[in-house]
Amino acid sequence: MKSRAFIAGCLGTSLTAEERAFFRDARPWGFILFKRNTQDPAQVAALTASLRETVGWQAPILIDQEGGRVQRMGQPHWAPYPPALAFLAINDPVQQREIVRLSARLMAHDLKSVGVDVDCLPVLDVPVAGSHDVIGNRAYAHDPDIVAKLGRAAAEGLLAGGVLPVIKHMPGHGRARADSHHDLPVVEASLDELRAHDFRPFRHLADMPMAMTAHVVFTALDKKHPATVSRRIVRDIMRGELGYDGLVMTDDISMKALSGSFDEKARAAIRAGVDVVLHCHGIMAEMIAIAGAVPEMSGARARRAAMALSRIRHEPEPLDVDSARAQLASTLAMSSR
Repeated sequence: MKSRAFIAGCLGTSLTAEERAFFRDARPWGFILFKRNTQDPAQVAALTASLRETVGWQAPILIDQEGGRVQRMGQPHWAPYPPALAFLAINDPVQQREIVRLSARLMAHDLKSVGVDVDCLPVLDVPVAGSHDVIGNRAYAHDPDIVAKLGRAAAEGLLAGGVLPVIKHMPGHGRARADSHHDLPVVEASLDELRAHDFRPFRHLADMPMAMTAHVVFTALDKKHPATVSRRIVRDIMRGELGYDGLVMTDDISMKALSGSFDEKARAAIRAGVDVVLHCHGIMAEMIAIAGAVPEMSGARARRAAMALSRIRHEPEPLDVDSARAQLASTLAMSSR
């Protein structure tokens, strides 16, 4: 039986009988973990194995492991990582890029060892003056070309470690003056401004296997609909102008920026051209509504999903973990002086 076009969360550190039964019947394409699901390495490894057992295949398991304030697996069992903006303090541009890649390679090691194989990183949003700090230091820079360069370095580090990167939040959340977790941001920049600034990193990384949408209205593109549910933005801008042919997933459709019931939001995203709907909170009634609203993984979305996962079905690049951690720590310490 084919999986269905959604990614689901669960409530705790192990699956309940109800969750097992639901996932077995609903067949989500993938799963996502949050801090509430991560206690220690043995527990996370057991949980990822249990999730895959419910659907009967090597389903992708996602996490938001960016570093800084967005790190779902943290101390004392996993090393802390710096926020993206911290790498900008490294003066040598070549070393800067190498250390971003190294940091992501270490993250991939942490994730792969417990069964997580997709990281919602890199953030390719480019903040501007006056924008909301929901992105803030999660961005690599305020220069779109530096964001593109360092974003690619992070993606390369993840891929080398057998973990799939997700570029986000397409076509750009950096200009938003509201937090889409709580409100609907409206960006009134012209199309020329968006092309010169916000779109640039996504255009440079259009070869990446997965992308996440932004719950943001861009009035120059669609005055009514946020990007996630806008046919014009998904099909004409993301697929067309930016040339992106990878798997497109929504940001969490639980976020307050989107209106309507969960089945309505899921259907709207699918109609717009999104491949997979993301739901993070593990609330059963909401997951049931989404499962009933999304299609099976077939046709172009199945092709994109298979192509994405093929990028990480390899032996990870060799890594001396202790030496890599020491190099990361010493470089960051020197750059902060």
